[in-house]
Amino acid sequence: MSIENVKNYFQNLGISDRIMEFDVSSATVELAAAALNTEGCRIAKTLSFSLNGAPILIVCAGDAKVANSKYKARFGAKAKMLTPDEAIELIGHAVGGVCPFAIKEGVTVYLDESLRRFETVFPACGSSNSAIELTIPELERYSRFTEWVDVCNVG
Repeated sequence: MSIENVKNYFQNLGISDRIMEFDVSSATVELAAAALNTEGCRIAKTLSFSLNGAPILIVCAGDAKVANSKYKARFGAKAKMLTPDEAIELIGHAVGGVCPFAIKEGVTVYLDESLRRFETVFPACGSSNSAIELTIPELERYSRFTEWVDVCNVG
């Protein structure tokens, strides 16, 4: 199970006790915000794409949407989201629980500028009913991101 991989990953970092699991779904921004009793913008959603045949993740604020023009300007290609089956195969997490933790080798992680306005955010933890609250420096450290990008529009 994907959440077990994330629990093990965070266990090695000493923070697995911070993972929250819910009796309700947190598979969408709206559902996660309701489960956490927080604003949807503070949900750190992780979107999976194929870039020149390689899987990448972009973690952005819950109220952000990838802007095709910004994505193409940054990556030199049109944004192509992974299918649900590809996400499981290439990332290691199912849609609704995709996160930048305990992912498969060869996946590049980018953090979008839309997250920088928050002290803490809530990414999923590998399942459709989990989350963890992280500061932005913690998200940087635990996601093992490559770089910050500006590929989203907010609102």
